[in-house]
Amino acid sequence: MKKKIIALLLMVTMVFSLAACGKKEEVKEDTKTEETDSQKEAATEKLEGTLKVVTTSEEYQPLFDKYTEEVGPKVEFISMSSGEVLSKLKAEGGTPAADLWFGGGIDAFMDAKANDLLEQVDFAASKDLAPEYKDSDNYYFSKGLTVVGFIVNEDILKEKGLEEPKSWDDLTDPQYKGEILMSNPAISGTNYAVVNALLQEKGEEAGWKYFEDLNENVAYYSKRGSDPSTKVAAGEVAIGITYLDGTLDELEESANVKVIYPSDGMPYVPEGVAAFANADNTKAAKAFIEWFFSDDENQVMLAGIDKKNTTLLVKPELKGLELDFDQAQLMKEDLSLFGSQRDTILEKWETLMGDKGEE
Repeated sequence: MKKKIIALLLMVTMVFSLAACGKKEEVKEDTKTEETDSQKEAATEKLEGTLKVVTTSEEYQPLFDKYTEEVGPKVEFISMSSGEVLSKLKAEGGTPAADLWFGGGIDAFMDAKANDLLEQVDFAASKDLAPEYKDSDNYYFSKGLTVVGFIVNEDILKEKGLEEPKSWDDLTDPQYKGEILMSNPAISGTNYAVVNALLQEKGEEAGWKYFEDLNENVAYYSKRGSDPSTKVAAGEVAIGITYLDGTLDELEESANVKVIYPSDGMPYVPEGVAAFANADNTKAAKAFIEWFFSDDENQVMLAGIDKKNTTLLVKPELKGLELDFDQAQLMKEDLSLFGSQRDTILEKWETLMGDKGEE
């Protein structure tokens, strides 16, 4: 009898235990559901305010309109080159005039990180980006590459009896004296990339000798990265050292100009994206970076706006556009040197080239 009572008590205890477990599981499941619902609600919650963006072009308006529609903040643009942004930040003690930095040579972003001028942005999709196109600590990311070559005005070449340059070495030929235009590398991240890449390619001594020889043929160093292509198209000079993208197609249609991919390699530079430290709307800047890199459609849209396909290189598995050049044509570059050598290179550049800026 005693054994039967003990057995019965054990059965009752087990029943209550199972019931309790069931209730606990129900509570856990309810909690999970509540957490999932609140996460979804947080993900769809619209942000308020204004996102101020420093960028090299207002052609990105459609992309930021999409951001406003999907995320919330209105967008204001401030046009400035990467060199100007960095100089202004340092001069003003790290107080930014904007929240988001969109575009410009990665060297300036590296320098800005080293000076604690950027905000760290961690998000899940960052792991999908190619390692060479993002900061290992997530202070800056790349939205794509800028590739550099030449543009020539064939009418001027013919009129002056000049041969078409095929390589970087060709540009030092005395026949081109006063006929080459290049942007100032202290202002233009694109042309800083040219200087750093060619110094890496040729070596320190031979590289600086090259730029001294090239300097003899350069009319002046312009303030804007777009000047070499537009002024060549306008017939002001015969040859421009310029970024190569689809915008040059329009110039080829309106003027007798030709794009040249240098036979001895093309310098390139990743274009950065970052949130400024101490900004007025850091939350919106961080939200943009996560939004932009988390949706493949945004990268494809940017490639269409930029009219260049290199944007897709930052996310290797992303397909849909074909490159218009062989990647083997890109120069071998140690991108880590772009930031660390920046001040030294630009100081030496100023010493050797003197005051040959735009009038």
